[in-house]
Amino acid sequence: MSYPQGLPKGIQGQVDRGAINSHVTNVCPEGTKFHVLCVGWLEADEGFVIRGGNTSVKSKEGESFANRRRELPMYCILIEHPHEGLILWETGCGKDYPEVWGPVVSDIFSRVRYEPQHELRAAVEATGNKIEDIKKIIIGHLHLDHAGGLDEFMDRKDVEIWVHDLELRSAFWSVATGADVGVYLEHYLKLGLYVKIPKYNRKKTANTTPRNWKTFDERTFDFCQGITLHHLPGHTDGLIGMQINMPVMGTYLFISDHCHVIENWRDGIPQGWLARDHPAWFRSTQRLKQLERTTRGQVIPGHDKETFENLVAQAKVFT
Repeated sequence: MSYPQGLPKGIQGQVDRGAINSHVTNVCPEGTKFHVLCVGWLEADEGFVIRGGNTSVKSKEGESFANRRRELPMYCILIEHPHEGLILWETGCGKDYPEVWGPVVSDIFSRVRYEPQHELRAAVEATGNKIEDIKKIIIGHLHLDHAGGLDEFMDRKDVEIWVHDLELRSAFWSVATGADVGVYLEHYLKLGLYVKIPKYNRKKTANTTPRNWKTFDERTFDFCQGITLHHLPGHTDGLIGMQINMPVMGTYLFISDHCHVIENWRDGIPQGWLARDHPAWFRSTQRLKQLERTTRGQVIPGHDKETFENLVAQAKVFT
């Protein structure tokens, strides 16, 4: 985006603090704004999100032991973009929890706070928008607490759903084989879910509507004016983060579950039992640290309570 008066103040402030100009000049057009949507809270054993969480040690054998649990917010980002229309970053878990997740998973990751305003449709409407007007969805990764809300779009043929190519392959493979049972669910992952049934012409060739699933395989992908997607493998093969450069409030880096909680990011403590490929996670973390340094952006983990509450306190509408 070219601004005739120079960089907008939010981005100029980052450059003044040391950001590299070329890393932040893909700025959203004037009039762009986003809303943070709270779509419920989970609670889980700390060992899932922090390596060594709730670990006993020999030196404290016999002492009383407090099993720490963590409250984990689920959120989406609704972007009002002048050129692209309504864009949704992730979808939450979906309202039909715990029925869809099943008793075992829903006991491990208990949904402890979920009121009518946390339903995705209601959260979107609270911003003055309608869920029917969302035309593009970006999913950081396809685990059930980030993509389960896709069930709101099952009958829509006009919505593009963007994921990294490796994430789509991994998710469908996991559903087909049961290799990662519990975190990817067939409920919202169906090959034909967003495809019209083909009609055939006289030459017997398929006349189909393009599939709604959209993928990319680049390490860095300019999604649109002001939004760049970054491949951050580790927690899953195809996890991505979203960089959004806002004209007034500057750069935000929403990193999905590359880091669940702030200790993963701030202190470098790896993920707990939810970790997959640690070497890949470490490399992605180093790349993300460099991105934070060169953009001076704010990094937002996937489920950190304090970071989420601070984000919500910053503004009702982000510009």
